[in-house]
Amino acid sequence: MSRTYKATGINLKSMALGESDRLLTILTPEFGLIRAVAPGARKHHSKLGGRSALFVVNELLIAKGRSLDKITQAETLESFPGLSQDLQKLTASQYLAEVVLCQALSDQPQMELYELLNEHLHRLERLPANSAALVLAHLAHGVFHLMALAGVAPQVQHCCVSRHPLMPEFTDPDWRVGFSTAAGGTVSLPALERLQAEARSRMSGSTAKGMAVKEKFSPTAIGFSPQGQGTVPEEVSGNYQTVVHPQTPLMLNTKLNAIELALLQQLAQPELPQNGKSNEKLTHPTSLTPHPSEDSAWVSVEQLLRQYVQYHFGRSIRSAALMDACFSSQLNLS
Repeated sequence: MSRTYKATGINLKSMALGESDRLLTILTPEFGLIRAVAPGARKHHSKLGGRSALFVVNELLIAKGRSLDKITQAETLESFPGLSQDLQKLTASQYLAEVVLCQALSDQPQMELYELLNEHLHRLERLPANSAALVLAHLAHGVFHLMALAGVAPQVQHCCVSRHPLMPEFTDPDWRVGFSTAAGGTVSLPALERLQAEARSRMSGSTAKGMAVKEKFSPTAIGFSPQGQGTVPEEVSGNYQTVVHPQTPLMLNTKLNAIELALLQQLAQPELPQNGKSNEKLTHPTSLTPHPSEDSAWVSVEQLLRQYVQYHFGRSIRSAALMDACFSSQLNLS
């Protein structure tokens, strides 16, 4: 079996190793996520120095090792200089890379994930300079697509409770729709009220009959219900009693206005709408031309997706703090 293999990969993470090496985390379409040492990459005149930078795409020849593989040759195929020249674009790109690292697999082909990341990095790079709202919009777009590829994108077109389509009501400034990370997306407030009323009605009925009914069961004959729902068996002195717990209430993380929902629904599209006229009103948002209300709406959408990603992957987005700092002056992030 050959001790070397070829791969094409993009650098997603880099850390110092030893006196002069770098340990790279690389996303490849052929082998998924790999970790390999770039020997001497931190030396001043190293050929691997520039090739080990973030978001550089290399054609690699890698030697297998006992614990870590080692890069023996690297030829740069592509880089993203426009990202490193703009702090907002670079931070957004690091954010996307973190999301990719949460879902990428090792020793398995990751062609779709590789192509999707490259496409969104190109889109970020092509944005005009000093366009914080556009960068934030394209970041949210990339995050949504990555979540869709992982199979956990939030439901934004329909209510998670009633399954009815949701249409933003731009004519009503007080119109809102809920968003529940645990439920998996958007929730109609009237549907939520009906659900809560039904839960209260069931609770009243349960109270009238008695909250706990003791019965003896064989341990092998008990059917377990989902946590917090229905009946849960508990052992008491060698026997079992059925304890009726109230159904876990559906909790909302936030409420979205019409503009925020409309922008969130756009993220499911393959591409964001092209820039339109600057005086176009956002009664039916068809452009990404920054409006004052749109800027704050994109902030809300990004923060909502951030909570959603962290909830589903069980990891915090470290670059989000840096992103908040470098976007705050233009977008009034709190």
